[in-house]
Amino acid sequence: MTREIRSWLSDMDGVLVHEGTALPGAAEFVRALRDKERPFLVLTNNSIFTPRDLRARLAASGIDLPEDAIWTSALATAQFLVDQMPHGSAYVIGEAGLTTALYEAGYTLTAAQPDFVVLGETRTYSFEAITQAIRLIQGGARFIATNPDVTGPSADGDLPATGAVAAMIRAATGRNPYFVGKPNPMMIRSALNRIDAHSETTAMVGDRMDTDVVAGIEAGLRTFLVLTGSTRLEDVERFPFRPSEVLPSVADLVERV
Repeated sequence: MTREIRSWLSDMDGVLVHEGTALPGAAEFVRALRDKERPFLVLTNNSIFTPRDLRARLAASGIDLPEDAIWTSALATAQFLVDQMPHGSAYVIGEAGLTTALYEAGYTLTAAQPDFVVLGETRTYSFEAITQAIRLIQGGARFIATNPDVTGPSADGDLPATGAVAAMIRAATGRNPYFVGKPNPMMIRSALNRIDAHSETTAMVGDRMDTDVVAGIEAGLRTFLVLTGSTRLEDVERFPFRPSEVLPSVADLVERV
């Protein structure tokens, strides 16, 4: 028997928006979730922006989403670190989304014997900062990364992202990072905890088999793959797991909220 879906998690890029433009049905899907007072969160592996930034970007595309309905890999990382070591310290490579999340979680940001080195997304990776991170990890700091994505999109093509820079640091130190963001089901579970939802009655909507869908499956959720982003229909068969359903777009879920 299929349980009723009472709570929803949705990826952002490729599901709700594409390069700043709302995708078909996205605004209606979010409006339906809010009108029916369904617990929900919009997830993103991008750690550059704060929820306030992302709310403004979504609003510009016509999607009205409250700030507290956005869950980023930066917020999930901050929550993970607080659970591991409250009031710890970290050397951070990243932007405001990550530094703000850690600061608001009570972390001290320092290059002086930090407990953790935390690597996130940034538009301008500094060789000096990467060198500092390598030396701190060699000195005993634990290595954490917000997400394993190796590239990120830009108007001119792919950019190296957190996973690629993590590989460089790993090669130099021999230490593997712990990735908090998708496909780690930790990101899904932290989102469920935030909205007090249960995996048995929650669905995950995503556009990528290798992050959204596998994370949802491993966390025990119903999974919907929409074909408005990375994974194409012909790609689905390549994977050893399947989503609960494959749909053309999030517009097909509006009536099911």
